[in-house]
Amino acid sequence: MKYFYLIANLAKELVPETRAYIIDRLEKRGAQCRFLSPAQQNKYGKHTPSELVPSKTECVITIGGDGTLIQAARDLAGRNIPLLGVNRGHLGFLNQVSTEEEIEEAIEALTQDRYELERRMMIRGTVFHEGKPVFQDIALNEIAVTSQVPLRVLRYQVSVNDEYLNHYSADGVLVATPTGSTAYNLSAGGPVMAPAGRMMALTPVCPHSLNARSIVLAPEDRVRIGVSNSGRVFFDGDSTADLETGDSLAVERSGLETVMIRRKKQSFMQNLSDHLSGI
Repeated sequence: MKYFYLIANLAKELVPETRAYIIDRLEKRGAQCRFLSPAQQNKYGKHTPSELVPSKTECVITIGGDGTLIQAARDLAGRNIPLLGVNRGHLGFLNQVSTEEEIEEAIEALTQDRYELERRMMIRGTVFHEGKPVFQDIALNEIAVTSQVPLRVLRYQVSVNDEYLNHYSADGVLVATPTGSTAYNLSAGGPVMAPAGRMMALTPVCPHSLNARSIVLAPEDRVRIGVSNSGRVFFDGDSTADLETGDSLAVERSGLETVMIRRKKQSFMQNLSDHLSGI
């Protein structure tokens, strides 16, 4: 690899210094780096318009937390540019690089074409009002539905492949990908899924029932969530759409995927064990 694009959350501690270090190390190896100018950063905020990333870009390096990488995946969806995350956040399940030693090792591997790629499943959500689609977006982690009114229970029913499943009263509900299974889904008591898997987790959030449990679904399944009171849909905690009484949300596998660079030195199980044990 020779052509890199850097996406950095400059509001986080040590991110500006980390970006400068990465640029220095890459350029010393003959690589070329591009990134948003200060004026563009102020204009677009946390977003990176896809058209500003050159077509010859071979790798996007994100510097920040998992949210920075997720936002980059959403902004660049369909480009199939491999992503590598450098962690300057908290948990950093998605960002496998953190220390200067790991950064140096990763840069050496990338510039010498010694790396593995992993394709991550994404999901698509479509909001229906009076039976007609009115909003659609994608997610790498999860699509979540909550009540529009804070601290108000959301009442909804779920069907899978047009077959009725159950009625629920809960704080909300989410559909998570394997990548997102270690995020909101994990906090809500949902299962952890291997990130390269092809499946979805349907997880009630704080259900008002003792028998409401998370369900793992096949990638070809189509979930339909109909609300009995007003709700709000969140796509990776970024874009939102409101649901009125009687509206519904359909969630299914997207045709788009996120391409991640995986370090050969660390398996998913090792990464998961480190985070769960607080390392």
